Amino acid sequence: MSRSKSKRPKQSSAQAPESAPSTASASESRTEPPTPERSVEPPVSTGARGGVAGAALRIWLSAYRVEVVLFLVSFVVLASFSSQRFLRQSEAPHFVYQSKAWLEGRLDLDPEVLPNLEDWACVREVTGKKVRCEGRVRPGDRWFVSFPSFPAVVMLPFVALHGYQFNDTSFGVIVGALAVALFYSLLRFLAKEGEASRDRTENIGLALILAFGTLFFYAAIRGEVWFSAEVMGVVFTCLYVRNAVRAHRPVLAGLFFSMATLTRTPLLFSGLFFLLEVLCPGPDRLGQLKTLGDRWKPVLRNLGLFALGAAPLALLAAAYNVYRFGSPGEFGHAFLYNNRVNVDIDRWGLFDPVYLSRNLEAAFFKLPKVSFNPLRLGYDPHGLTLLLTLPLLVFLVVPRLRPRLHWPLWLTVAVTALPGLFYQNTGYMQFGFRFSLDYTPYLLLLFAIGGWSLRNRAVQAAVVLGVLVNFWGAVAFRGYTELVRNW
Repeated sequence: MSRSKSKRPKQSSAQAPESAPSTASASESRTEPPTPERSVEPPVSTGARGGVAGAALRIWLSAYRVEVVLFLVSFVVLASFSSQRFLRQSEAPHFVYQSKAWLEGRLDLDPEVLPNLEDWACVREVTGKKVRCEGRVRPGDRWFVSFPSFPAVVMLPFVALHGYQFNDTSFGVIVGALAVALFYSLLRFLAKEGEASRDRTENIGLALILAFGTLFFYAAIRGEVWFSAEVMGVVFTCLYVRNAVRAHRPVLAGLFFSMATLTRTPLLFSGLFFLLEVLCPGPDRLGQLKTLGDRWKPVLRNLGLFALGAAPLALLAAAYNVYRFGSPGEFGHAFLYNNRVNVDIDRWGLFDPVYLSRNLEAAFFKLPKVSFNPLRLGYDPHGLTLLLTLPLLVFLVVPRLRPRLHWPLWLTVAVTALPGLFYQNTGYMQFGFRFSLDYTPYLLLLFAIGGWSLRNRAVQAAVVLGVLVNFWGAVAFRGYTELVRNW
């Protein structure tokens, strides 16, 4: 803010006598020093404020111009592929209804306004115990969103303006474009910190690969509760990793970690990345673990600050889950109403090794369906191999470099992938194996530090294949919205 300070008028040489002051005046100077004039600031005009704001905006745009351009380009492309979906709410706007219920002062949902009965949790009290609703709906049954609720928190201000009509599809496109910009910002940060050696052009390329060369492409253009959570999970993953590297901002890392976990529960396991960055941040990890006893104080301090950042949202979510379902770790899938997966859940639970084979098949072995009479290319809504939806995966197996973050990222991928592989559902209906979006940012970070150049022809061929396959998914996948609306 520009300030105008009043100044004393300068005496001219004629007014300033060269002779010494009289004794009386000197005495007065010593006993009663003159009170300095106070600077009176005139009110700052609106134009001045606008000038300062404009200058600050120009500085910000100059610093983040690449992120801004990536956001705008991604938004335009994703909105275009979203097509008619972009202009109206999806048929699975669960988070919108949760936000509206909170704004109305209730923790459960009004069953009279639910748009459908797909993937909602229904709780019935039987002899003081919370059980899943079975058979016909009863007046005392209570309805909840059967997913972690943080996306509903993000939507709150927008639902306050638009109510039940808030468009979750266009909101998802905006969040998707933001995720692309944040992923580039993360790559730029890693390059600045010496963790990766990519230049700006390659970092832009990797951000665009996330946007249009992975399953993120079709998930970001759909709306619908399942895909909205996946896309928002990528946003919080980028923010979490940036603050978790070298544990340089543990409180913020904990905060964004809790946001990610309360958006997609498998991201709870990505907390391993911060733990490794605290315990052994250097290349000699075994040596650092051996000396852990000598440096336990800073380690404990960083872990405590991380917990401090994560605790507020975690405690609120645990209390909310106890209120809804009677357990701090239950988000609602054990109470799914009239769902095809209930038989498996009742027999084996939400997670069990019995589910591993079908999830591995969905993630790695499902291939496109080709028919010749007539000629048609189809996909299995249970899954499609990651070797087609993310062909860069093959270069991660044979990296040219193994820098400091190589093993922390790989271990994070491994533990974050486990819940989806042992889960009772493959992700149906979907294009590809959508649960892989939980760790796709980590896989692309592994490529970023792995030494393979984007100018390599084999890499370029893999990128082109990934873009073509995911373009196919963006235009061909018919999800719940299309099936309900019979497009």
